[in-house]
Amino acid sequence: MSDFETEAWTLNVSRGGLRVVLERPVNVGFDYRVAIGDSDERLARVVWVRDEADGQIAGLQFLDGADSLPPSSA
Repeated sequence: MSDFETEAWTLNVSRGGLRVVLERPVNVGFDYRVAIGDSDERLARVVWVRDEADGQIAGLQFLDGADSLPPSSA
């Protein structure tokens, strides 16, 4: 893992991972620590990316085996 840090907009989240919009690009196969809201960081791997005119949409798979969703902000 690198010292890369950025903010993203979460499109959806499930027990297995999340889909996000990023302004800075990420690469398939790279692992990152991800924090959603005030929740603890979770290890996630980029499994796909789609380049867009103003950034990227990426799918990340959680790798920590935790079987719980982050707290809802609703």
